[in-house]
Amino acid sequence: MQGLELTDASRYIAGSVLLTVVGIEFGGWFMTQIVRGKVPMTTFQKDFARAGHAHAGALVTLGLVTLVLTDLAGLQGVWGWIARIGVPASAALISAGFFFSSMGRGEVTRPNRLIWLVWLGSLSLGAGVVTLGIGLLAA
Repeated sequence: MQGLELTDASRYIAGSVLLTVVGIEFGGWFMTQIVRGKVPMTTFQKDFARAGHAHAGALVTLGLVTLVLTDLAGLQGVWGWIARIGVPASAALISAGFFFSSMGRGEVTRPNRLIWLVWLGSLSLGAGVVTLGIGLLAA
C-alpha cells in the first residue's frame, strides 16, 4: 500500500483505540483470576465476562482495520465518521453491556437492565460495517 497515509481523524482514533488494549490486557489477567476460582462468580457471570472480554479484543482489532479501509475508500464527512467510529464504539458498548449487565452480589443468574448497551453496540457495529462496506463497493 505504497502512498497510503492515514487521515488525522483515523490516526487519532487509532491511537486512542490502541491505548484501550491495556484495559483489554487487564481484562485477560482478570479472566485468569476468574478461571482459577479466585473471584466468586455464577456460571452466568463467568460466561458474560468471557463474552465481554472476547468482544473487546475482536472488535478493537476490526476497528483498527476499518480505519485503514475507510481512508482507502475515501469516505469523508458524516459517512466517514460513521465508518471510522462505528466498530470501535461497538467494542466499548458491547463489552460494557456484558460486564455491567452481569454485575451484582449474590446469585446473579440473568442480565440486568444494562443489557441494552449490548444492543446499542450491535447497532453501532452494523452502522459502521454497512457504511464502510457500501463505501468500499462505491469507491
